[in-house]
Amino acid sequence: MFCQIKQSICSASKICNSTTMIIRDLKSWTGGTKYFGFTYYPRKGEVDPPYTPTKLFMVQRIKRYLYNPYWQKKILTDMGLDHKLSDIAIVKNTPEMNARLWKVKHLIKITPIQTPDGLPEKGDYWGTYLETDGVFRISKRFLPDIKRLEATQDFEKLAKRVDKDTVEKNCRNKWLNPWSTIV
Repeated sequence: MFCQIKQSICSASKICNSTTMIIRDLKSWTGGTKYFGFTYYPRKGEVDPPYTPTKLFMVQRIKRYLYNPYWQKKILTDMGLDHKLSDIAIVKNTPEMNARLWKVKHLIKITPIQTPDGLPEKGDYWGTYLETDGVFRISKRFLPDIKRLEATQDFEKLAKRVDKDTVEKNCRNKWLNPWSTIV
């Protein structure tokens, strides 16, 4: 194990303290966790908390669209962020999309979408909304009444019901012939 000894002397004050520090080379450290671009050396007993990355990002443009290079404008246009600042785009958390977001990181705000209520089942999107802080909520109280939906569909299929065209025709006839008893 190779160590360097560094000695610092304080010459600014009247009482001169000399301290000796031992600096270890990083090559002698073992047990590091390799990440992309760096190695992390945790302290003894320290464990990273479990983390699962989100599947979706909410992206909002915060800087102006104009006066940027064409390649950055193309990325913003492809995501649909070339109009108002309040527009948002929902994108997948994939390496390809992350590379595109990295190129325009100074123009956008990225918020990971969290789903504390879980994901909606297929076709069950009633009462879902996305909050401004990136929390996707599912509200069960907004679910429609299935009996009322079926009754509405049955009424629309009914042949004897009075449709809009018939009502307009009868109202027009009454307007044109107000004293007529025949409708």
